[in-house]
Amino acid sequence: MDYTAQLDTALTRLHDEGRYRTFIDIERRKGHFPHAVWTRPDGTEQPITVWCGNDYLGMGQHPVVLDAMHEALDATGAGSGGTRNISGTTVYHRRLEAELADLHGKEAALLFTSAYIANDATLSTLPKLFPGLIIYSDELNHASMIEGVRRNGGAKRVFRHNDVAHLRELLAADDPNAPKLIAFESIYSMDGDFGPIEAICDLADEFGALTYLDEVHAVGMYGPRGAGVAERDRLAHRIDIINGTLAKAYGVMGGYIAASAKMCDAVRSYAPGFIFTTSLSPSVAAGAAASVAYLKRAPELREAHQTQARILKLRLKGLGLPLIDHGSHIVPVIVGNPVHTKKLSDMLLEDFGIYVQPINFPTVPRGTERLRFTPSPVHGPKDIEALVNALDTLWAHCALNRAEMSA
Repeated sequence: MDYTAQLDTALTRLHDEGRYRTFIDIERRKGHFPHAVWTRPDGTEQPITVWCGNDYLGMGQHPVVLDAMHEALDATGAGSGGTRNISGTTVYHRRLEAELADLHGKEAALLFTSAYIANDATLSTLPKLFPGLIIYSDELNHASMIEGVRRNGGAKRVFRHNDVAHLRELLAADDPNAPKLIAFESIYSMDGDFGPIEAICDLADEFGALTYLDEVHAVGMYGPRGAGVAERDRLAHRIDIINGTLAKAYGVMGGYIAASAKMCDAVRSYAPGFIFTTSLSPSVAAGAAASVAYLKRAPELREAHQTQARILKLRLKGLGLPLIDHGSHIVPVIVGNPVHTKKLSDMLLEDFGIYVQPINFPTVPRGTERLRFTPSPVHGPKDIEALVNALDTLWAHCALNRAEMSA
């Protein structure tokens, strides 16, 4: 086989479909986010505004976080030195897990290097703990959840997105004595819609199932203390396992689950994705703990975040752009063609200094390609004005559809 030719074929296919992704060189500068500097291919620098970042609240540059990281770095050095079982557990990791357990009102929390790994490792391990486990998974669950369910070797059922009636049918069709788990999300990041948490919890109670909720796009941003949508809706006590990230609203990196002490202990003891992975560096754990603690008592940041999202959506609706609005902080504008989406992204960057990545298949279904904007409290009125004017200009220039999408 000509392996190089096969690689060329695979890459050419992505180019032909308009789905080939490129990295651009962006330099974030402390104290200036969402403004950054883009190094163009010719080596020149251009100021830009980042509109697709997941540092939703700007905590990646907050002095509380940076001070904690500096302190830990000076005290311990760079890396953790190993896996949690060998040499990678420190007072910083313990402190962070205690903050997270308290955040979600759970007995314990367990750290992972990312929320992707937390989902994959936990969901692929649960059938070892509950032989015969059947996992019921929303069809639009994140790739990390899908991968974890796929790899676990157990039975799985996929229910139509947010379709509680379909979920009920699947639960009722299975052995009532079989262990069951329902895996879903609080906010689905591509459309920005909410999962029916209470209705799913009701079904879980009725059919004796565990609940597994991914709050990745909600932790830090929803609820009185930032514990997510389940906290906002006073349902956290009905969720058995909560997955969250430290890399979005908390501005650092890493992921975790929060659950009972026995659940966390069992996953810790059986999950290869935890056992054989070097732990987060102490400085990262310290920064994350500081961020979680700070946001527990900073509702004004969450309120400002929601306000910015509402303002941007109202402005874009005023232009008649095809916007999906489910009431969350995520602002998807549908283009519907991968080539056009990439072109719009390129033009926004090169001509207007606005950075937003195109979202194409397989992240979203074909025909729903989009630009996904993530406003934050650190985006000012001038930033919003510049974005709205740029989109208005490009939509007219490219003669794109202005019929508003329904929620």
